[in-house]
Amino acid sequence: MGKKTLACILAAVLTAAAIPSDACTSVIVSGRKTADGRPLMWKNRDTDSLDNSIRHFCGERYRFIGLVNSSSPGGEVWAGINTAGFAIMNTASYCLNDDDVPPEMMDKEGILMYRALEICGSLEDFEHFLDTLPRPLCVEANFGCIDALGGAAWYEAGNYTYIKRDVNESPCGYDVVTNFSWSGDKSGWKGVERWQTASAVFREMDSRGELSGIHPLDIIDSLSRSYRHEVIGIDLVRDSSSFLSATHAVVPDLDFIPRKSTSAAVVIHGTASGGDPSGAVLWAALGYPSVAVTVPVPVSACNHVPEALSCYPESGTDTFCGLSLYLKLYVFPEPEVSNSGKYARLRLVLGDTAYSHSTLSCCRKAESAIREAFSDIYEDYVSGDISLQEYLDAYDEAASGFMNCYEAAFGDYIRWRGPLSVK
Repeated sequence: MGKKTLACILAAVLTAAAIPSDACTSVIVSGRKTADGRPLMWKNRDTDSLDNSIRHFCGERYRFIGLVNSSSPGGEVWAGINTAGFAIMNTASYCLNDDDVPPEMMDKEGILMYRALEICGSLEDFEHFLDTLPRPLCVEANFGCIDALGGAAWYEAGNYTYIKRDVNESPCGYDVVTNFSWSGDKSGWKGVERWQTASAVFREMDSRGELSGIHPLDIIDSLSRSYRHEVIGIDLVRDSSSFLSATHAVVPDLDFIPRKSTSAAVVIHGTASGGDPSGAVLWAALGYPSVAVTVPVPVSACNHVPEALSCYPESGTDTFCGLSLYLKLYVFPEPEVSNSGKYARLRLVLGDTAYSHSTLSCCRKAESAIREAFSDIYEDYVSGDISLQEYLDAYDEAASGFMNCYEAAFGDYIRWRGPLSVK
């Protein structure tokens, strides 16, 4: 990394147009692109509601698990999958509506997705659902969906109409989406910079032949924890050595995929066409991804969400989201003074110190242990060596130790009070 590049980083303009906090980055990978025929959905959620949980719900027709605000008693979901293998997520759009629907009637995306997970078993069901809902829909969003019949599509939905974009028809077999809709007014597009970065990452993965066997953890590690900025032309993870040695390792929190407003990263690993939906898995990293640990959750009729992932009305520090909110203070310290809250402090994220290993390496250490414990059980189930009930029972036993993996990997940070004086 040369001096000119470093100067560009430090000179990034903080007075750029405000980026909405409800601004997510996501992708659908078609099952025709993967070796096992299973589609993948990834969502990096950005929101003002930073305390998030995974919960199990008993819907009208289907049961489902989903990403929620911990303070929510129910009735809305921000990504989820049901027992029919139908999954849905969204990103906010800002270019689809040109009407006089009052603002107080809007922002019903979470309610719409909750209802869809209750009653929709396929993309066809979801389209019928959209067609029969009363207008206005009170939404402005891109809804990403997959099902157990091989379906994978984005729906660009405004108050009165929607446009379907079939991911199975995409030449590359995947479709990255941020906060604009291709069918919308270009003057209202948001998140184009994150779209450029995520698209570049997936394009390079595809050229290396990695998408066919990609694991959910690979997506979270490569994208939710990416400090690549395609507009500026930098990749701070790749170039961490020179970045850490030549700068204060502080950058504006502007247009990276992980942002101060990132509340969770979720990957839904769906079902191959005609497969058993009980083999689907939701992988969730609650909190700021660079200090959060990803946990698998099976799709099931009964509640098997680990207690430390499912909190109401708030997450304590002995939970996944609560601990990540605490560890995030190493990246965005409090209290904020002047513009200090607009900068990310990445020295501890990217590099080892005399006190600790980098937070990225801590995340990977915990996830390696969790993945190993889960994979043994999961492979026994999908191979037919154990029954569904045996799989779920074994999962519950293994999941009881997942939080210990997180705490052990971040032990130095939990105990350390260091120069940042985190309280």
